[in-house]
Amino acid sequence: MQIKKHRGSDLIWESLDHNGESWFNSTIALYDFSALKTTDEEKSKHIQKLLKNSVRLNSEFLSKWNGFKVETQLEFPLDWGLGSSSTLIDLMAQWAKVNALMLSFRVSNGSGYDVACASADGPLLYQITDDTVSYTKVDWNPKFTNQLYFVHLGTKQKSDDQIKYYTKKVKKKKDLASKLSDITDQIVDTKSLSNFEALINEHEQILAKALEYDTAKSLHFADFWGSIKSLGAWGGDFVLASSSKSEEETKAYFAEKNFATVIPYADMMLA
Repeated sequence: MQIKKHRGSDLIWESLDHNGESWFNSTIALYDFSALKTTDEEKSKHIQKLLKNSVRLNSEFLSKWNGFKVETQLEFPLDWGLGSSSTLIDLMAQWAKVNALMLSFRVSNGSGYDVACASADGPLLYQITDDTVSYTKVDWNPKFTNQLYFVHLGTKQKSDDQIKYYTKKVKKKKDLASKLSDITDQIVDTKSLSNFEALINEHEQILAKALEYDTAKSLHFADFWGSIKSLGAWGGDFVLASSSKSEEETKAYFAEKNFATVIPYADMMLA
């Protein structure tokens, strides 16, 4: 995200895709945060909401009504998702000099985990309770990471909709969180691919039962030899696949099923 001053008292926002092509524009009046013109009303309202709540957290932010030109650019295709919304919250928080999690809780219903990840430089464990939020870095680099892949499903899920569904559907949330936290702790310590697969399979089955959803593997990859783990909002964006076969064989399997975007773990982590 690049921010430059310009003449006037409005904020001119432009979002570019990974090829540098403009895909969203909005001009917002800074005196009342109204949209003067925009190419997408819903996205503009989200930017306005971020600006308003940033000012509420830091009254000095935008207090001089200087005009600004804000330009954001994705580093990956627009339909990949990959935490672009949470990254935007983190970048806005840096600009406004406010706490990113506090801003996140004001503008979304999410746990804040993805926002914590946006500024992290490695894996972390995140926990939220009724009155506390905590996260710690973990050293997770087992030898089998070269057998892990991210597969793009090509279907977009709205995180807020899935959170509302989860809130309504799941009754014993603390019991569910306890079970999944225990599995997560075991995943952090596991050293073998077979144990890792058993754990993510268990994780998938527990969530599928709680949400009354089919697993991604049963829906798309029932004959796949490895394991498939849903990521983010259930059923959308990417899944994590583990494979005991070569990269060529693994990619060929997914390509045959018309899932062409298969990214090795190391490539995704270094992107």
